[in-house]
Amino acid sequence: MPPSVVVVIREDPQKSHRAVEALRIALGLSTGENPLSVILLGQAPLMISEDPEDIIDGEIMEKYLPSFKHLKIPFSVPFGTRAQFALDPEFDVKELSEEAIRSTISGSGRILVF
Repeated sequence: MPPSVVVVIREDPQKSHRAVEALRIALGLSTGENPLSVILLGQAPLMISEDPEDIIDGEIMEKYLPSFKHLKIPFSVPFGTRAQFALDPEFDVKELSEEAIRSTISGSGRILVF
């Protein structure tokens, strides 16, 4: 089995273009044979909310979001994220404990952190 890939995005998409760039890179990695998951921390879940506002490079991000929905690329967020952000239900999103997030990251074959 090929090694899994985890993309961790912790950049605030309202303050840095790196969050949207990380999402673009994650989408590119999804075309390979390696299983991919994306972990969104801090303010990064804004990118998959129902009403993403004031996101730097948001117009670029909007081009990629339908592919994430179509491919059902899994997103993981910390417990309580759904209460804080109005996440779009069309995304495959799982709320995980901090321990489960750490386990996902440490058990991955490849990790990219933004």
